[in-house]
Amino acid sequence: MLVDAFARSPSPMVITDARAPDNPITWVNDAFLGLTGFATDELLGRNCRMLQGPGTDPAEVARIRAAIEAGEPVTAELLNYRKDGTPYWSAMTVTPVHDEAGLAYFYAAQADMTHTREREVTMRVTNDELERLVAARTHDLSAALEQKTALLHEVDHRVKNNLQVISSLMLLKARRTPEGEARDALQGMAERIGALSTAHRMLYSEGDCTHFNLGDFASEFLSDVNAGLDHEKQRVEAEVEPIAVVAAMAAPLALLIHELTANALRHAFPNAREGRVSITARRTQSGMQLTIRDDGVGLAAAPPNPAGFGRNLVEMVVRQLRGTIAWADAGPGTYVAIDIPLLSPT
Repeated sequence: MLVDAFARSPSPMVITDARAPDNPITWVNDAFLGLTGFATDELLGRNCRMLQGPGTDPAEVARIRAAIEAGEPVTAELLNYRKDGTPYWSAMTVTPVHDEAGLAYFYAAQADMTHTREREVTMRVTNDELERLVAARTHDLSAALEQKTALLHEVDHRVKNNLQVISSLMLLKARRTPEGEARDALQGMAERIGALSTAHRMLYSEGDCTHFNLGDFASEFLSDVNAGLDHEKQRVEAEVEPIAVVAAMAAPLALLIHELTANALRHAFPNAREGRVSITARRTQSGMQLTIRDDGVGLAAAPPNPAGFGRNLVEMVVRQLRGTIAWADAGPGTYVAIDIPLLSPT
């Protein structure tokens, strides 16, 4: 019954005589004949090496032979050849069989792994091709990024230089203009361009031109403003959180901070009056709040001109940022609060 079951098994099976010279084949089942293409009489009495060919791995053959000579079981995958010369991959388990006298036979159960190996080769070739395509695409993207980065730095350099030149020209013109409204306008425009230039420089000097750190800008702006003040009489202070905003908000926020600070210094302390201007910025639930407070004469004594350029510029920028602005007497001084929603980076 057991022999019949082996004979009918769909798995290729072979038995060799361990006691006969060269370990010859003594029995095969029909599945083995179907796998190899040989007839029974072409296999009996011959060693299984007859199935090997030019593509068979010698190292794997040597490993199987060593196990057989030692009478030990062994599992292997080997490239063999059918009668018609076509190769196939055979996964085999060779098991020694003993009787009362010792080692008598070797029994080998096999499985055709050709399709599995072909799929592995196909997958490996496909993966290699994908890796090649990805590497080529990555190279192209890296080259394009380098070009864009170089262009961006060139544009940044040119914009920064142009802003500095324009600011310098306006300051030069202001010095040559008699005191009055025209001179003040030129001076104010030069300072506004200076604030934009600072924001632009900081945006592109951090290596990430998609975000702008408001806290860093406020520190540099504070240093520049205080450098031109009489510290015994006037001082600008700031408490600005390191809020990272998208690049599109850099210039508008820089303008707001400059314009409101300059407005406070210009109108809150007439006749060289002593005073302080405080800038704060903090995150809120809906975005951020920017406040400018001074301890000067207040709105009653120096109300903002609704038709003035500075007031219109501030309100225009606040609208651009989709924010709201409130002016109030601070008792003493003036308090300006601007609430702005923070944009998410895209």
